[in-house]
Amino acid sequence: MTNPDRPAPPFGRALCAMVTPFTPTGALDLDGAGLLAERLVAEGCDGLVLGGTTGESPTLTDDEKTELVRAVRAAVGRRATIVAGVGTFDTRHTVDLTRAAEQAGADGALVVTPYYSRPPQDALEAHFREVADASGLPVMLYDIPGRTGTRIEPETMLRLADHPRIVAVKDCSYDFLGTQKVLARTELAYYAGCDEHILALYAVGAAGCVSTVANVVPRQVADILASFEAGDTARAARLQLRATPLIEATTAAGLPGTVTVKALLNALGHPAGPVRPPLRPATPETTTQLLSLYKNFTAL
Repeated sequence: MTNPDRPAPPFGRALCAMVTPFTPTGALDLDGAGLLAERLVAEGCDGLVLGGTTGESPTLTDDEKTELVRAVRAAVGRRATIVAGVGTFDTRHTVDLTRAAEQAGADGALVVTPYYSRPPQDALEAHFREVADASGLPVMLYDIPGRTGTRIEPETMLRLADHPRIVAVKDCSYDFLGTQKVLARTELAYYAGCDEHILALYAVGAAGCVSTVANVVPRQVADILASFEAGDTARAARLQLRATPLIEATTAAGLPGTVTVKALLNALGHPAGPVRPPLRPATPETTTQLLSLYKNFTAL
């Protein structure tokens, strides 16, 4: 059941921040990417974010990012939206990646705040506007100051909301009040980028989530949103709370989500492969703990 009062989300509701599978030698595994994408879509994800943080964007070449979009589009067709991670610390480079993603068949562009250089808010706004003007793709802004060093301040979001192609936000700001201020005053589609906030943000009007843990439990993540949408808020809350130990272990326990999720996927026999340096694989002890938490969560 769909709530008629909730606007249709631009990229779907249950999006997975998909890992990028590699071969044992570290090469891009396009066949594995297609298989992983097909499984995620079959089990409830209606959107896939490729080449984002969880997809190891810093260690993907430009050609690999484009090839990944093409391979996943070929695998899932139009059964799911594809949002391509194109953000860099260089406006010109981000523009080039956005245009390449559009030509490769992406439905949208995920544009992260420029990192390291820490531009002031007026420069940040100009960066996003230039990228949004560069192609016909709708843009999802990616607000993750813990990694980039720069927040997209609520007032900047309010100004950017007037751009016709800036339509969504992946919110990893950990500023729930600031997020609600923008939600209340704009039509921007907010997506929870932190798995512990999926239900909380959806309950105040978000469009859905871009989930890391969905790589291993796509059906359960989609079910949180579907249960709330159907009016069974108690079930949605139970699912979110039951997921807490797994979410904590995969995304908040000191290791990057890419490392922990790939460890789990490999242990479960799904395409993933190694992480690329400077990341290092999870230890056998960590993998065993993750597998135990996964089995506990999926047992009921």
